[in-house]
Amino acid sequence: MTDPAGTIPFSDPALLAELLAQEDTLVLPHLTYDDAARLGATLAELAESRGLPVVVRVEVETSTGPHIAFQRALPGTSPNNDWWLGRKAAVVRHYGHSSFAVGTRYRVEGGTFETRSELDPALYAAHGGCFPLRVGGQLVGVVGISGLPQQDDHALVVEGLAAYLGRAR
Repeated sequence: MTDPAGTIPFSDPALLAELLAQEDTLVLPHLTYDDAARLGATLAELAESRGLPVVVRVEVETSTGPHIAFQRALPGTSPNNDWWLGRKAAVVRHYGHSSFAVGTRYRVEGGTFETRSELDPALYAAHGGCFPLRVGGQLVGVVGISGLPQQDDHALVVEGLAAYLGRAR
């Protein structure tokens, strides 16, 4: 990810374009509960191999709302990471874009998510780490990581999702 030094971190339009391009590229052929478990395990194994203190979550959208299909907390995490994941996933479901892209879009437009979204910050967080899972253009779930700086949470999700897709296709 690129983000040249500026007065407001993560406010570069090129970064936003890169984040949105990732969403167009990282699309699933299908998403079942077994797929969600395999995707989650891929991410958890990647994080564990690097000794990263993260929580990994995969949610599947159902007719009655999101359902956590996979979650694993690695050493060094806390319930606070679960709270962050819930808030970041809520942003993905509300906007249909990664939580990092949503926060970046607000900064590119000269504001912040917290001051301009009119959404309760106790329920929504536009910080990097949650990513939309799409099949045929439809949002079918959310994959997320919490525990690292936002750009690193996002990068790990993208890396893990790309690795999973390389095996799933």
